[in-house]
Amino acid sequence: MGRFRDALAIPGLAAIAEVKRRSPSAGDLRPDADPADLAGQFERAGAAAVSILVDERFGGSLDDLRAARAATTAPLLAKGFFTEELDLLKLKIAGADAVLILLRDLDDQRAAALMAYAHELGIETLVEAHDANELQRAVGLEAQVIGVNARDLESFEIDRAAQLALVARMRDHDSVIVAESGVHSRAQGAAAELAGADAILIGSALMRAEDPAARLHEILSRPLVKVCGLTRRDDVDAAVEAGADMLGFILAEGSPRRADEVLTVPDDRLSVAVFVGEAQDAGSDLVQLYEQEEGRVRGRDAVLLYHGETVARVVDLPWEEQDPSHLQRAAAVDGRLMLAGRLGPDNVREAVRAVRPWGVDAASRLESAPGIKDHDKVRAFVEAAR
Repeated sequence: MGRFRDALAIPGLAAIAEVKRRSPSAGDLRPDADPADLAGQFERAGAAAVSILVDERFGGSLDDLRAARAATTAPLLAKGFFTEELDLLKLKIAGADAVLILLRDLDDQRAAALMAYAHELGIETLVEAHDANELQRAVGLEAQVIGVNARDLESFEIDRAAQLALVARMRDHDSVIVAESGVHSRAQGAAAELAGADAILIGSALMRAEDPAARLHEILSRPLVKVCGLTRRDDVDAAVEAGADMLGFILAEGSPRRADEVLTVPDDRLSVAVFVGEAQDAGSDLVQLYEQEEGRVRGRDAVLLYHGETVARVVDLPWEEQDPSHLQRAAAVDGRLMLAGRLGPDNVREAVRAVRPWGVDAASRLESAPGIKDHDKVRAFVEAAR
């Protein structure tokens, strides 16, 4: 083990914040980027590690790595196209804690040789895969940290669905898994987390931001905010504009907020289909499944499912009832928690402070009538939950 891997393996979702001035696919991103200044800012904003592009095609150099090393104690990942042992020696001397091993450019013999030499130097490796074959190769090489890149390096197209499917294959593997590329929002980071990623690597989204460190903090911030009981396109749009991360659609019979279907949401948000008793395929990103309870629309609690796997618990109130011990009960839950139960703009801040949930979920108290959202209340709820 090493400090790079250990930093990424912390509970919750870790982030590698990347410094790059330009991208072959997008052109100039931040030509005047100061790696020393940004590395320090990223560390203070919560980055577990910092990635430095040292390849001139990205506007980088070894001097950038040296400057970042002088400015931060965070683990540094050197990124570029490395094929020879001398490359790794130069990176070690310049201050790298870890280096990129790009399987697209290396056969297994060369990759294994570089990994062995890195170990001799006392630095770690991030072995990057782009498809199922490369992922299997990384496993065969016994890589301790595996990056799964959503970007096709030939076409530069992003395929997040394929990436998340590969990440999910590694859910029970001992390697630390990093989802690379394509993360621009809290919800996209959460999707990688729920698929099984230990960390995300964020580059372009930070380099394009007016305040890169603040953007990093925003993407990593919790709780995620879910607005549920949506039935109309206008209300979905209002929730998105307000900054909600998850949009919920109740498909359970008997609910006064029952929707006809899961409406489309932007690809930087997550849709959630809500069922009672038995889940169905509704085309949503996630499913929220409540227990069945005789004589009630739903039972008290639910689970959040990602492709059928339980990824979080939902602690709610009994249907149309109160419980004075609700927050204490929620706070005692181990693991990822979504807090629900008559939350609104006036009480969500106190609830977040008391429970520290992974997500918060509101429906009835954001309405002007059942299934009809009050847009002012939606905006106020999202702001208060942050």
